[in-house]
Amino acid sequence: MSELIERIGICVERGKVNKNSPFPNDMKGLDGSDELTRQALDAGIRPDEILQACNTGMQRIGERFSKNEVFVPELLMAAKAMHAVMAHLKPFFKSGSVKAKGKFVLGTVAGDLHDIGKNLVAMVVEGNGWEVIDLGVDVKSVKFLDAIKAHPGCTVGLSALLTTTMTNMSKTVQEIKASYPSTNVIVGGAPLTMDSAIKMGADGYSSDPQGAVAFLSKMSTIG
Repeated sequence: MSELIERIGICVERGKVNKNSPFPNDMKGLDGSDELTRQALDAGIRPDEILQACNTGMQRIGERFSKNEVFVPELLMAAKAMHAVMAHLKPFFKSGSVKAKGKFVLGTVAGDLHDIGKNLVAMVVEGNGWEVIDLGVDVKSVKFLDAIKAHPGCTVGLSALLTTTMTNMSKTVQEIKASYPSTNVIVGGAPLTMDSAIKMGADGYSSDPQGAVAFLSKMSTIG
């Protein structure tokens, strides 16, 4: 059983979604994360053990991405393999037999329609065990505030790609902090730096998905 769990983690790290998936080349024709997760559940392996294997795989690919050893296409394939696992595990989340590490409300700020970076963060964060509430793009402050109210204790992630929307991001951070001072906010996107994040009043900044995971892990430990 431990070998089966380890294979799930490898499939997530390598981006092997299912048996028919042609990627990666050296795993053609082999079972992917989809088939292996079903086999694991049928064998009586606990969903939380499978989730941990998924988390481990995503952490490994995330660390390699941070070191520029792999690039966005590989990270996207890993996220797809992880989603194949999560499709099997979501019923267990809903039943309460598997507990998420926490809730992460995420959205691209008002005036900005870019979502590739946001979607990547959402997939990696979910693969590391958090429940993600994705509000989409062009999200106004009130929608973030409503989501925080609906999900007490959540952490909020704001994304922006356009320099022109950084003002909207700053406004949203300030409104969140005014209404929910204890809510942790992390920001990210091409025009941002740690300095600009601090000036906005955000609690954190990350240039990549793994940084967001690290921030969430740190905040959950502090909490």
